[in-house]
Amino acid sequence: MVTLSVITLLGLGLVTASVLAVASRVFYVEEDPRVEAVLEVLPGANCGGCGYAGCEGYATAVVNDPDIPANRCCAGGELTSIAVGELTGKTVAASEPQRSFRRCDKVSGKVLSRYAYQGVPSCAAAALLFDGSDSCSYSCLGLGDCVEVCPFDALHIENGLTHVDLAKCTGCGVCINACPRNTLELIPVRARVAVMCSTKEKLKAVMEVCEVGCINCGKCVKACPAHAISQETGRIEIDQKKCLSYGPDCNEACVTACPRNIMRHMCPVYLAQETVDSAPPPVSEQPGIQQGDNA
Repeated sequence: MVTLSVITLLGLGLVTASVLAVASRVFYVEEDPRVEAVLEVLPGANCGGCGYAGCEGYATAVVNDPDIPANRCCAGGELTSIAVGELTGKTVAASEPQRSFRRCDKVSGKVLSRYAYQGVPSCAAAALLFDGSDSCSYSCLGLGDCVEVCPFDALHIENGLTHVDLAKCTGCGVCINACPRNTLELIPVRARVAVMCSTKEKLKAVMEVCEVGCINCGKCVKACPAHAISQETGRIEIDQKKCLSYGPDCNEACVTACPRNIMRHMCPVYLAQETVDSAPPPVSEQPGIQQGDNA
């Protein structure tokens, strides 16, 4: 009886193996060898900044879809884009390097806590409890959801605020999606100005909870000669492409016009190979930026 069962199982195994072997031949799909080649030049971070779930998904798409550009890998940078372009035969268009930026300065604004949050150490969880513990409903909660998801270890929490390490940030945008308060956004690395507040409240409602928060007075909108600033979303938004295209001739009029000093000059990222003479002054000496605060 046992022998018969063993023989039966062996027979079934042989039949199944034969069917699978034939199926693998019949339904075999030849993979373009360029997919593997592209995958090898990608950094393997699987950050999703390209819009795909991982590097393999992007490699497959950029090889097989003529409409997918070769410069979508923000983690790899320019050299990776050039390599992908050479492997796929695509022209590599210049792309604007991006960085993560925090739209909140609650420390300078002396934003108070309404209660001591003692729940799950998560911004998403804290935001569900009476709209967060901070008196400002648009502030950075500082519990590190963005830090947890950053694949490049470019974020850390200090004094209850997210700080960005510009040397590590690739502009992949993963942290943007993780922030439940929309206090993080991507801006060009060479952005000249940015507003460090994400509130949609106005005037008195802001002044009651934050000493530096944007009151949405619209003075920056009127002062900008490039028409790069708007309030279409209920908060101040900067069209960085327009701003950069206009150039520095405006002398950052929006910064001068801001009565709350929350529209700030940005500190550009200078490459290590630049000489000391051509490098910018220390962060601590630049207007609107405190030492160690890369927003």
